[in-house]
Amino acid sequence: MNIIRGINDVAMEGLVATMGFFDGVHLGHQFLIDNLIKIAKERNLPSAVITFSEHPRNVLQSDYQPRLLNSFEEKLARLEATGIDYCIVLPFTLELSTYPAQKFIRDILSQKLHIKTLLAGYDHRFGHDRTDGFKEYAGYGAACGMEVVEISRFIEDGIAVSSSEIRRLLMECKVEEAGKLLIYPYQIKGRIVRGYKVGRTLGFPTANIQADEPFKIVPGIGVYAVWVQFQGMRYKGMLYIGNRPTLNNGDHVSLEVNILDFSGDIYNNEIIVSFIYFIRGDIRFNTLEELKMQLERDRQIVDERLTTNDS
Repeated sequence: MNIIRGINDVAMEGLVATMGFFDGVHLGHQFLIDNLIKIAKERNLPSAVITFSEHPRNVLQSDYQPRLLNSFEEKLARLEATGIDYCIVLPFTLELSTYPAQKFIRDILSQKLHIKTLLAGYDHRFGHDRTDGFKEYAGYGAACGMEVVEISRFIEDGIAVSSSEIRRLLMECKVEEAGKLLIYPYQIKGRIVRGYKVGRTLGFPTANIQADEPFKIVPGIGVYAVWVQFQGMRYKGMLYIGNRPTLNNGDHVSLEVNILDFSGDIYNNEIIVSFIYFIRGDIRFNTLEELKMQLERDRQIVDERLTTNDS
């Protein structure tokens, strides 16, 4: 996949393209991109995805904090895995946001990017105020020699697959269901930072994770079975998200993982955790001994469940 940044470096005579933020590059996106690649081959033209390096609402609303499924680098890697020829990364600016759909199709998609066929998702809206729909897009495209094709909604097990649906599942701790719609386990990448070190005194030393992408969504509070990637190796992990109610640590929510069958100093190293199963919600225990006994049970469950899911 060739990455093109901006609108002035596109030298191709024609492209078959689709456009969107593509957060998660999930099953619905894959369905759209599969159609894109198929139509591009039929037209004997290269395929391209047009996307943005930051969330458009983050530009339009300075106080908006997007909850992302992918960092920008993760999104590019997921898009590359689909087999598309080009990824065109546009800078979303305030000026661009004022373009009505007709002007955007004519001046940007047609004249600058040389799009010959544009695939539009069933509910995709673009242009100032998003007042136009597929019928108008098709008319604007026809006026400048561009074919506009509408792609139907993708349904999986009765669920309309969308980034917002996956975010909802993650917030509800439903990481298995989210992983099915993503086509891969949800991941968080970050660096290990020093924490309270209470887990060490209980026999469960944990690595505290500071996510690389500050806007990346953190699943709901609780204990999870995760796979941990660290220094080229993979380990089973028991991950906790919460504010340690037994220890009265206030409102700060931490993300910490106990790596099974591993010991050593890993501070300041990079780590990736993949969420596989939700084990239980957060519990306030009366004593540290009760907490330790529960952690021992959790660890056994995590070990057993990940042994049966060694993928």
